[in-house]
Amino acid sequence: MNAMDIFHAGGFIMYPLLIFSILIWIIAIQKFLYLNTFTKQYLKVDAEVHRSLTASRPDDFKWIVKNSAAPIARPHEVLFEESYDTKEQVSEKLHRRLSETNSSLKKNLWILGTIGSSAPFVGLFGTVLGIMESFRSIGESGKSGFTVVAAGISEALIATAAGIIVAVIAVIFYNYFQTRVNAIAQDFRNKLEDTAELVFLSKRNRK
Repeated sequence: MNAMDIFHAGGFIMYPLLIFSILIWIIAIQKFLYLNTFTKQYLKVDAEVHRSLTASRPDDFKWIVKNSAAPIARPHEVLFEESYDTKEQVSEKLHRRLSETNSSLKKNLWILGTIGSSAPFVGLFGTVLGIMESFRSIGESGKSGFTVVAAGISEALIATAAGIIVAVIAVIFYNYFQTRVNAIAQDFRNKLEDTAELVFLSKRNRK
């Protein structure tokens, strides 16, 4: 049996599993590119911001932030707002903005998690339908015996195998991106807190 024969032997349930597979790879590629771009951008912004603040050029800091990508800029914008008085107020605003950034980093990961948990059951459902169809065919033909039953069941189990393969791929990507997003978010938070210290120091020096 070639790949197409195996696919058709799995029954109609193979089509939703195929759609799941396509979704997995689309999300994985998009997320990989997005996280790479985000990491490069925030490291670049962080380096430029530190240079401007250590050189006592706060206006340069504002210009850099305003011309940065939105998910990166929004937390930084809090640091040059004049509507707060204490570090606690800044920390509270930063926490909210960082939560927004974290949500954008995790966007669509829930789809991978859902596919990972549901694909085996979709495949199992296809197997149950295949076995039912196999026994129905045996009943109509009047033939029996282990060989006849085994042939039908072996084809029906293709759907379960396909569901497990799809689920494993989805879970691998889900765990990988969850771990990577958490690491990026933590590093982003740490660098932002360091920047906040520089901003407060710069403000004290100007007073």
